[in-house]
Amino acid sequence: MSAGVHLRGLSTAVPATVLPQPAVRDVFAAQPGLNRLAQRIITTSFDVSGIDRRYSVLDELTFDERDDEPVFFDRATGDLLLPGTKARNEIYAVEATKMYLEAGRRAIAATPGIEASDITHVVTVSCTGFYAPGPDYMLVRDLGLGPAVQRYHLGFMGCYASMPALRTAAQFCVADPEAVVLVVSVELCTLHLRSSNDPDTIVASSLFADGAGAGIVTARPLEEGERALELDRFETRITPVGEGDMAWKIGDHGFEMVLSNAVPAIIDDHITGALEPLFAPDDELADSLGADAAGERVAHWAIHPGGRSILDKVESRLKLTEPQLEPARETLRDFGNMSSATVLFVLRNILDRASSEDGDRVAAMAFGPGLTVESALMTVKG
Repeated sequence: MSAGVHLRGLSTAVPATVLPQPAVRDVFAAQPGLNRLAQRIITTSFDVSGIDRRYSVLDELTFDERDDEPVFFDRATGDLLLPGTKARNEIYAVEATKMYLEAGRRAIAATPGIEASDITHVVTVSCTGFYAPGPDYMLVRDLGLGPAVQRYHLGFMGCYASMPALRTAAQFCVADPEAVVLVVSVELCTLHLRSSNDPDTIVASSLFADGAGAGIVTARPLEEGERALELDRFETRITPVGEGDMAWKIGDHGFEMVLSNAVPAIIDDHITGALEPLFAPDDELADSLGADAAGERVAHWAIHPGGRSILDKVESRLKLTEPQLEPARETLRDFGNMSSATVLFVLRNILDRASSEDGDRVAAMAFGPGLTVESALMTVKG
């Protein structure tokens, strides 16, 4: 990647409904039809998740009085309902559009010297719903972008998808230094939560949440005093094992997550190998992996917090310090796992920290179905 392509105006958004983790745990634990093992798994999964609260577009997931017919949660009985995939996706089409527009507006407003009319490309990301005309179209229409804006959607890739979205945007800017790319990720994971005796489904229910992240990628010069991330280079790797341990499928009652307890161990075994091609062009960084000194050469680590155990494995394997994992752990604690949007929250956290200085290196990593590892090397600017 040539120098001078930056991620600017990095912004995040969450819906209004707050889901305190203990309250959600108690609702799931009280569902009818659960066997004893499932009840134990629910208690353990929710309590050790590292999450305090999450957010949802489903405002009925509270005990507030309502007059409308329940779709997901019957407040009178405390029962979680089982709407079909069509009903879930219809809500996605309405609520995701709102989130795309909110995050997109924030990113444009947060990027000095850039107006909506400057946008040349739109890249949207999501794996939690489908509709067409899609979010790429809605952003062009409702944010007042030009009718000739090029539009691309990365769909159903899972938790790592914001990384190839940023890589694609950066490639557009290398090809055309005047390009201005709006990247927006929106995930409404809570639309697919449901009660189950299946351990993978229970773990997913303890982790996933709704959120949106957006930013502007461009090679245009930064404004005076602006803080941004220079996008140095990207890499992608598929681990030799784990294809069946993380997956995302469409069922009759929403999308179904496969997230086995082997995932942290697989990441532990293969994260160093996944970083090798990313660090290889820089001798000092490449040597740091072999010397267990990666945490000394790279100041900040934007690790996708797929769960607390994944962060624990990454910290141990790469010998990172606890402060280096704070942005990921704080994101998990305050927002949960928002699939592809989550790493953008972690990057925003890093930029907001007083300890982040101009010239600091940032290593970003996200994991998803396959098992796929997407990584990027960035530099703090400003």
